[in-house]
Amino acid sequence: MIVCAFTGHRPQNFPWGYNETSPDCVMLKEVLAEQIKTLVDDGVTGFISGMAQGVDLWAAKIVLDLRRKSPEIKLSCALPCAEQEKKWPSAVQQEYRSILTQAHKVVMVGKEYTKECMLTRNRYMVKYADILLAVYSGKYQSGTGATVRYAQKLGRKIIMIDPITRIVSHQ
Repeated sequence: MIVCAFTGHRPQNFPWGYNETSPDCVMLKEVLAEQIKTLVDDGVTGFISGMAQGVDLWAAKIVLDLRRKSPEIKLSCALPCAEQEKKWPSAVQQEYRSILTQAHKVVMVGKEYTKECMLTRNRYMVKYADILLAVYSGKYQSGTGATVRYAQKLGRKIIMIDPITRIVSHQ
C-alpha cells in the first residue's frame, strides 16, 4: 500500500482565518481535493491525517468522500494526544469525532498534551508515509515547515501547495 500523509497550516495562519466560505479558501480546498484525487488515480490507497483544524480536517473529509467511490481507500488518524479538540468550537469537535468514527485506524501518538506532542505526531506520520502532501507557505518557524524538513531528511516524495497562489510543486 502506498501511503500519503498530510500537513498544513492552521486556519489562523491563512489570510481568511476561519472563514471557509472565503473564495480563496474554497479554491485552496479544490486544489487540495484535485491533488488527493490524482494520488488515488496514481495508486495511493492509504492516507494519514493529523486531525488538526484546517488542512488536516479538510484532507480527511476529502479522503472519506473519495472512499465512497473507491472503498479500497483507507484513512488513518494520528492524534497527538487525548482531547486535542476539547477547546475547539463545538461544530468542529463534532466534525472531528465524525471523521474518527469513519477512519480505518486511529492512533494516539501521545497520551497527554506536551510541548513535543505535535512534533512527535508529525514525525510518526512522515515515518509511515511514502508521500507528504503539504499546504505550506514556506514559513520556516512552523510545525508544517518542520514536518516538510523531516520528510526531506527521510527522502520522502513531497507535494507542496502554496496556500496563497495555489501553485503545486513536487520534490
